Amino acid sequence: MRLSILLLFFLLSGCMEKEFTQQRYVFGTLVEVSVYGRSREKAEDAIDSVMRKFGEMHVALHAWKPSDITALNDAFAAGKKRKIDPGVSKIIKDATRLSDRSKGLFNPAIGNLIRLWGFQNDEFKPVRPDPETIRKLVAEDPEMHDISIENEVASSDNRAVRLDLGGFAKGYALDVAKTILKEKGIKNALVNIGGNIMALGTHGNRPWHIGIRNPRGPGAIAELDLHDGEAIGTSGDYQRYFVLDGKRYCHIIDPRTGYPVQGVEAVTVLIRQGQDAGALSDAASKPIFISGLAGWRHAAKQMGVDDALLIDETGKIHVTKALYRRIRFEKQEAGVEVVE
Repeated sequence: MRLSILLLFFLLSGCMEKEFTQQRYVFGTLVEVSVYGRSREKAEDAIDSVMRKFGEMHVALHAWKPSDITALNDAFAAGKKRKIDPGVSKIIKDATRLSDRSKGLFNPAIGNLIRLWGFQNDEFKPVRPDPETIRKLVAEDPEMHDISIENEVASSDNRAVRLDLGGFAKGYALDVAKTILKEKGIKNALVNIGGNIMALGTHGNRPWHIGIRNPRGPGAIAELDLHDGEAIGTSGDYQRYFVLDGKRYCHIIDPRTGYPVQGVEAVTVLIRQGQDAGALSDAASKPIFISGLAGWRHAAKQMGVDDALLIDETGKIHVTKALYRRIRFEKQEAGVEVVE
């Protein structure tokens, strides 16, 4: 589940500069882009450009409706090659690089398992997949490295590979938005794609201010200031899930077992300014979530993430010392463990 982030905007009374915001439904979630300190005309032109690109990406990367990705998956299943768009090629190569860093825990090639559990649908219904089918799909061991791309022609030597980039596309789109906004002369903006957030510049004379949502209740559990170029990525078990026999099953599947991850409610990571911060923020939250309470800190270090927070199934918050210095909790911190 993707952990939602509540944007907390504090507009300064009487300020001469204005903030312009647009919301649309893209990537299966609410997308919000805010631009600060520009005229309405320039802000809306920039936001429209970002939203158009998001729409194009949504169509190209959709995991189960007809798209470039579904056509590519059909080719993989048939053992055939297929010409792909350079943009899709880059996304696959970047996802492969981050999958390598995660030692395969971030694995967009397990689309068959995601489909088996019913998460390649607009609505989720309780399902109980056959354990033998799960074992078979895990044994087929689809990996991103099974995909070869030469001169924008893609193929796979493993017919079990089925791409589902839902756990990567939103973060990747943040980096795309950053490029577009800068090309449009926008210096101060905030982009929120269903809880994946990137900040550009400032909100007037202060940083952009966000809240991290409570995964089991209303409101925020904490507040955080985002600085120029920083990105937040979150994964949670509370939006894309179903309950069967009193047990919650979320869309984040452990590729080692083939089953939805248990024991974790949410993970949030903060990525400091740098190239591809958005993509890393989205991808990095997955192996941390999958590793659970016992292995989350090691997984964060593998991904090069210093700032991370995990909420376990009891609601206890575990946070790295680096992020603890930046975050402000809403309530008394009795339920917070700070780790190196």
